[in-house]
Amino acid sequence: MRLFFAIWPDDPGRAALAELAGRLVQVAGGRATPAESIHLTLEFLGNVEPERVPQIELIAGEVRARRFRVVLDRVGSFRRARVAWAGSDRPPRELMGLQADLHGRLRDNGFELEERPYSPHATVARKIERPVPRAPIDAIEWPVARFALVVSAAGRYATLASWRLG
Repeated sequence: MRLFFAIWPDDPGRAALAELAGRLVQVAGGRATPAESIHLTLEFLGNVEPERVPQIELIAGEVRARRFRVVLDRVGSFRRARVAWAGSDRPPRELMGLQADLHGRLRDNGFELEERPYSPHATVARKIERPVPRAPIDAIEWPVARFALVVSAAGRYATLASWRLG
């Protein structure tokens, strides 16, 4: 199973990100991420044996974090991955703490994770043909009260479980 932890935008946030995706595709080419698939990844687990899912769920249930607001206020792209993204100039402390807590607990339980610094962003377009210069945008924001364990199969995402933030 291909798994990751994510934060899903609320309906207004999703609509604003989908509209932004359409504008960026006009500039950079490629294809917009479907609105229902836009998310902010907390931690990518990759291919995981199904029998490890209960352990992952127990680990996630131990994470403690406060509710917060995501604010995405800039765009850019990753050239090698050929994706355009919306990111945050100053990610909320609570988001960074949530991700660090989750990352540390997973690593301490034997999961192999990327060790590069966490850079919160939502991928809004894929297979872009031209880079998107880093630039500020009108802020897109939404309240975050939950995080989720998500399975990716055949280009579709499904939430396996989710946890409330305090």
